[in-house]
Amino acid sequence: MPDQAGLEALAQELRAADPASVLGTTFDRGRAEIQIAPAGNVAVIERLRERGYSFLASLHGVDYYPHEPRLGVVYELLDMTEVDRVSVKARVSTEDPRIASVTGIWPGADFPERECYDMFGVIFDGHPDLRRILMPEDYEGFPQRRDFPVGGEPVLFTHNESDHYGKDR
Repeated sequence: MPDQAGLEALAQELRAADPASVLGTTFDRGRAEIQIAPAGNVAVIERLRERGYSFLASLHGVDYYPHEPRLGVVYELLDMTEVDRVSVKARVSTEDPRIASVTGIWPGADFPERECYDMFGVIFDGHPDLRRILMPEDYEGFPQRRDFPVGGEPVLFTHNESDHYGKDR
């Protein structure tokens, strides 16, 4: 992890390239995080990759309900030579949950972006195959959002198409 001073220096480098790209930084319990504007996520990610953060360890969604912008996309980046880690977070609203795909930088972001779309409804512009990955294609709603109703109707997959008594339909 970069220390507090290292995190601020990294944020300053990013701001020098694009002053509107970095919204803030957080250093808490040894964890370094950069909050970025969603419009510049690809440029920031590319700069961090060039800086040595060449491994995308994780890409995941977060719902900050009831706070707005409500949906977050978090990138966990590793610098394998310096043994360093930084989290990059962009937040989007539920009214316009769009952010650019990073699959052009890391092809391995394909499935995590699809999962974030499937569970939270974040649309990754430029993704090569953005469709549901865990839920059925005709499923309505996004089950990891905090306002999603608990319970409700069971989801039918091909392996559970018989009723709860074990009889085929």
